[in-house]
Amino acid sequence: MPKVRGLRKRLDPARREAVRMLERIENDQAYVNRLTSAGLIDELEPEAGRRATEYVAGVTRWRRWLDFLLAQNYRGRYDSMEPRLRQILRLGLYELLFTDTPPYAALHEAVELARRLVRPQAGAVVNAVLRSLLRQRDFLPQPQTGDPAEDLAIRYSHPTWIVQRWLARYGPADTEALLRYNNERPWFGVRVRTDRIPRHVVLHRLADRGLEAEPSPVLNDFIRVQRLGPILEDRLIEKGLLAVQDESAGLVVRLLDPHPDETIVDACAAPGGKTTYIATRMRDHGRVLAFDVHPKRTELIRRAALQQGLTSIAAETLDLRQVPERYPDLQADRVLLDVPCSGLGVLAKRADLRWHRRPEELDELVRLQDELLEAAARLVRPGGILVYSTCTIEPEENEARVRAFLARHPEFTVERADAWVPAEMVTAEGFLATWPPRDRMDGAFAARLRRTA
Repeated sequence: MPKVRGLRKRLDPARREAVRMLERIENDQAYVNRLTSAGLIDELEPEAGRRATEYVAGVTRWRRWLDFLLAQNYRGRYDSMEPRLRQILRLGLYELLFTDTPPYAALHEAVELARRLVRPQAGAVVNAVLRSLLRQRDFLPQPQTGDPAEDLAIRYSHPTWIVQRWLARYGPADTEALLRYNNERPWFGVRVRTDRIPRHVVLHRLADRGLEAEPSPVLNDFIRVQRLGPILEDRLIEKGLLAVQDESAGLVVRLLDPHPDETIVDACAAPGGKTTYIATRMRDHGRVLAFDVHPKRTELIRRAALQQGLTSIAAETLDLRQVPERYPDLQADRVLLDVPCSGLGVLAKRADLRWHRRPEELDELVRLQDELLEAAARLVRPGGILVYSTCTIEPEENEARVRAFLARHPEFTVERADAWVPAEMVTAEGFLATWPPRDRMDGAFAARLRRTA
């Protein structure tokens, strides 16, 4: 009788999907959040989908450090390795260094991925490299290039140009604290519709489900959660009682200080988190005109407003620079201008952004920010308020833009942020500026400007 061959064990779907997504990120310059929000892991079971997302975020965050270690232990030219094999090695090493997966299991799964997704002989390569690193796990080699910026950039897995900028501005200790923060598992902000449900009720509900959560120490209608997945699956979001939003974004709206029955413009509004918070703070009385240049993202504003039952929001697809011509009589009580920026304050949550940004982009962004400021200023009534905000910590996009604007527009003056946000987050010039390692939230900037004439 012929022998009956046993069925091969199915590859772990979470790791297999993680390899596929990592290839997309590196080869197609895809963004992690767009891949996950596009439903590319929806076909997985929830637990596998959660692990795949964690693998992708972790490998992307630590990619440069992983490559440094792998290159030290690979016999051959690491940069000439087959791309898929490199992704499998990164994933295997990430599991060995940063997860609770038993080493034998991480090794076995990585070898199987290589054998089945690359070629049978690739399994031996993965086994040799990862076992070598496993033996060194407590005494890993450290970068010693002779360049402090380069060494920090490798060790904390950031582009060298970013580390050079931060070292020049903050010095070694604060730069290392920021790099370390960017690589920690982030906490996420969640806004509670406290007009509909008390914050303590939400905290108790999450605790009953075994989810780690705590009240925000700076905003009485926000909480912080360690895992976002269960929040997204909770019906409280469907009912419009919760909204995922970083506390730094909430502080920007508090600085705007919207009031009922006002006309407020949210100038670059998508995806609508600040827009809906503005309308909520107005008790949904008044007008919130939300503009965004992208039709699909404008639709996100409408969906958010509908989900939260807010009728004061009117969203329109329109470039802010065209708004004064389209609506020549529009004079708003308050204008929020949350400009497109480098996003270098959100690298803890957007691990892939560090690899997409280029230093030359800053000049282009600065020009756009100035143009948007000019358009926004034309929409503010005399006596009204303009809040300029970013999610970056780079001075060219923050303080420098406000100073240049004030030099062109003496009819605007700075109002210090102390009256609306915690004093420790206010700079000497009176601007809101959050510092991620200290505040445990995204890095953000905002200036409150009053039109006096």
